[in-house]
Amino acid sequence: MRKLLMLLMTAGLFTSASFAQKVSGIVRDQQGKGMDKTTVTLLRAKDSVAVKFGATDKAGAYSFNAQPGSYIVNATSVGFAPSYSKPFEVVAGTDATVPEMDMTKAEKTLAGVNVTSKKPMIEVRADKTILNIEGTINATGNDALELLRKAPGVMLDKDDNISLAGKNGVQIYVDGKPMPLSGADLAAYLKTLQSAQIESIEIITNPSAKYEAAGNAGIINIRLKKNKSFGTNGSINAGYNIAFFPKFNGGLALNHRNSKINVFGNYNHNNSTSRNKFNLYRDVADTIFDGRTLMTNRNRSHGFKGGVDYFMSNKSTLGVLVNGTIADVDFHSDSRTPIIYKPTGVTDRILRANSTNDQERNHVNFNLNYRYVDTSGRELNLDADYGMFRIKGNQLQPNFYFDPSGTTLLRQTIYRFISPTDIDIYTLKGDYEQNFKKGRLGIGFKTSIINTDNNFGRFDVQQMKPEVKTLDVGRSNQFDYKENINAAYVNYNKQFKGFMIQFGLRVENTTSKGDSYGVNPDGSVNRSSKQSFERKYTDLFPSGALTFNKNPMNQWGFSYSRRIDRPAYQDLNPFEFKLDEYTFMKGNTELRPQYTNIISVTNTYKYKLTTTLSYSHVSDIFTQLVDTADESKSFMTKKNLADQDVVNLSISYPYQYKSYSVFASFNGNYSHYKADFGGGDRKVDLGVFSFNIYSQHSVKIGKKGWTAEASGWYNSPSIWGGTFESDALWSVDGGVQKTIFKGKGNLKVAVTDIFYTLRWRGESNFSGQRLIASGYGESRQLRTSLTWRFGNNQVKSARQRKLASEEEARRTQSSGGLGGN
Repeated sequence: MRKLLMLLMTAGLFTSASFAQKVSGIVRDQQGKGMDKTTVTLLRAKDSVAVKFGATDKAGAYSFNAQPGSYIVNATSVGFAPSYSKPFEVVAGTDATVPEMDMTKAEKTLAGVNVTSKKPMIEVRADKTILNIEGTINATGNDALELLRKAPGVMLDKDDNISLAGKNGVQIYVDGKPMPLSGADLAAYLKTLQSAQIESIEIITNPSAKYEAAGNAGIINIRLKKNKSFGTNGSINAGYNIAFFPKFNGGLALNHRNSKINVFGNYNHNNSTSRNKFNLYRDVADTIFDGRTLMTNRNRSHGFKGGVDYFMSNKSTLGVLVNGTIADVDFHSDSRTPIIYKPTGVTDRILRANSTNDQERNHVNFNLNYRYVDTSGRELNLDADYGMFRIKGNQLQPNFYFDPSGTTLLRQTIYRFISPTDIDIYTLKGDYEQNFKKGRLGIGFKTSIINTDNNFGRFDVQQMKPEVKTLDVGRSNQFDYKENINAAYVNYNKQFKGFMIQFGLRVENTTSKGDSYGVNPDGSVNRSSKQSFERKYTDLFPSGALTFNKNPMNQWGFSYSRRIDRPAYQDLNPFEFKLDEYTFMKGNTELRPQYTNIISVTNTYKYKLTTTLSYSHVSDIFTQLVDTADESKSFMTKKNLADQDVVNLSISYPYQYKSYSVFASFNGNYSHYKADFGGGDRKVDLGVFSFNIYSQHSVKIGKKGWTAEASGWYNSPSIWGGTFESDALWSVDGGVQKTIFKGKGNLKVAVTDIFYTLRWRGESNFSGQRLIASGYGESRQLRTSLTWRFGNNQVKSARQRKLASEEEARRTQSSGGLGGN
């Protein structure tokens, strides 16, 4: 029996080695001399999991034997900053040579080597673009929405709706979990996430079958920080921003890890007040509304994350995670709108509306996860989640009409809107992978249930102090919405000589049901007034990719995928909401999902210059339209706006020379919208070419820990929401960083929007109504932050590094990351 086992083991080793290729390279110091005894680690490019460990010889040379695939090499040495190679491909039958790696001396040598490495500001990989927020000076003091505005290829419109590569329908994830919010609710949530909490932002424009099919434009995954060092350690951060109003943020992170358990937690607080100006000129029928609004927003938020990972064995890990945000948001607006009779140009009356809205936005998510992986390549990941959103709005909307002089009150209408929303999300998912037919086979499932309870109460206020109000039952509503999505997928990839294939198929069954009710005078639900709709549909979402990598210095890739974007629950509610005296909003029960077919071709030259050309066809695209009702009143709803075709070209290039590094990207797209809602002025036929340019520069100054950074972006004129034609928008930021506290701290100072150019403007002409909207806020700010790291940050042993890499893979899987479905 022992001889048989030895023969089997020998045969297995021989078989494995027969498919392995040699990976070799050289590590040099700043003078070009080979570095001896430098630790080198071969990492999988897609998730940074360690595959092999080694060390350089006297000439700085190293080598590994590796199976075909995509990899990165990491080099570390005492007294030097860690260094990473560019991603490279190992092709069957061909040995790989890694470009030479240069290492620079650390600012100060500690008792050991700090394991916290500085990643590139932006990484462009085959399947995604990564913005590493932790090491970016100009990210200081930003919230997640501001960071997305500056991201390559990402655009925000006047209502903070997010588009990517010229398409709306972006699916936002946080730690690999999709957010059920959209529109204003999503924007408000992203504003509660501060840059101090965020590790990186991943932009994935063409996801595989392992991902949820939702998101016509792709996926943006916001990864929150998690300490991965061994021992007991932590960090403290504090920031202060100076603008029209001061702003403060601060946080604490703690972590304890050994070979059996990892306990971690962090807390962040943000207290900020901001001011924005909004102008809306509306020309409809014989009336002009020329509105000017000053808005003040105070945000007090508490973000937290905590969990335990228990390493049951070297194959199994069980984890528990809790994270969330508790936020109080107070909003005040002061609006003045002259109402002008257009034939004479004379002001007829003036509307003053001073609105306040006190909001609570709370979110908590509970996760239980399990991971099993063995040496044969089998891997199982299971996740169970419960997430809850609790949103409460309490708005006072007084409307005072004055004569043209603004001194005599003609009449007044005062409303109170109370609108609590409860969202509960239950999710169970599993992913399994194994080696199959000299390739990699993956299968998985996911089931999710979303329950939404939305109440809208409108009150007529007869007296403000003390407040006396009466519920308007005709303008109040209860809306219950339930959505159940069951999904399964299969995915396979295999490396051949000179090329690699990947193909997958995902099936999703969706059942949704909405019930809209009126209310009784006492506020209880009037069950007899029920309006309902129900939908059931099943869709197939194929995806595939073909990569020619025979020449690793010049690789070509082709891909295809089909995506879906389902309507948000707010857009389906048939109830007519009165937002103010002249603006109404109503959901559309006939709103259908929109589908996108995407094909793309990508070239990667010398691991640096990445060029992607893609074509997308979006059918049944839906967008918000502003129509007219009762002549002078605006009516907002969403409709399926026929079709949209988008051609996108993306080019990116990173460059580094000694202590200077730069990243530049160009994203250009041509979008064409066409629809007919009855002829005449109810047609939409808009086509536009728009582009986005992003550039970021960093340089180390001297040898005492100083770094300077400058970044800027430009968005050309484009289309918002199918009807708004926007003007160009651009901004430039600059900052410096100083390493302090013997390498354990950082002080950052940055100025955002240095030239104060972040002022948006858009114009629409649809259905007999001309709109001109514009605005700006506190975009130019002086921002400072201080970070101090304490505890054990020393280099881990080979065994500890292996555990850390495996745990990072567990985190990626449990958060949905690259394998989230």
